[in-house]
Amino acid sequence: MHHPQAASRKSVAQSAAEILTRLRAQRPRVHCITNTVAQNLTANALLAVGCVPSMTLSMEEVDSFVSGAQALLVNLGTFDRERREAMTIAVEAARSNTLPWVLDPVFVDRVPTRAAFARELIGRRPAVIRLNHAEFSTLAGGKPLCDAVVTYARISQTVVGLSGESDLVSDGEQTVSVANGHPLMARVTAMGCAGSALVAACLSIESDALLATAAALLMINVAGELAAENSAGPGSFAVSIIDALYNLEGPVLIARAKVS
Repeated sequence: MHHPQAASRKSVAQSAAEILTRLRAQRPRVHCITNTVAQNLTANALLAVGCVPSMTLSMEEVDSFVSGAQALLVNLGTFDRERREAMTIAVEAARSNTLPWVLDPVFVDRVPTRAAFARELIGRRPAVIRLNHAEFSTLAGGKPLCDAVVTYARISQTVVGLSGESDLVSDGEQTVSVANGHPLMARVTAMGCAGSALVAACLSIESDALLATAAALLMINVAGELAAENSAGPGSFAVSIIDALYNLEGPVLIARAKVS
């Protein structure tokens, strides 16, 4: 039986702090093809950590926008004909320009045609697949247990970032568990979508996709903890988490990291 190696807490937390510093210094542009509900929060989360978001869906423009970006997010949330066509063009542009891209296969557990398209995209080798338990079970055909995540990452030749009570990240060899976060994060729509955009942002400046994914999840989850300390409920939390991302500092990430 294959036994994945767990990355050390110190290396992941320190890498996250360094990646955050580089994000703010380099200000990469991340092109996001995401759902209509998620666009505002996603853009603001990227801006808060120093990145530049772009989000056009136009078939006449998306190739140029992606080609000039440093990373791509493909989110299946509102899956219509226009987005499907834009996603296909965007992924080919990313591949042609050797740009890292992230697939967030939202709601593939609801509709078979959506799951089929997600599998097509996975065949085009995203750097990272970010998904929840139901989505994983649909695509991988099994329960979202650690060994299954490791196996799926290895077979798909990608990094898998599985959200849950503790987020699990695997590249098929190493695994990282991030236990930070707060229950209010589940009460604000598009929080996971924003997290996937941060993964894409970190990939734009960090070639180790496992570290980039773990760093992004640590950032947004620690920001969620900090935001909850100043929130009365989901409404104020949605504002506070943008402030928390903006004010996030490396030493805080390291001190608060719950990584194994």
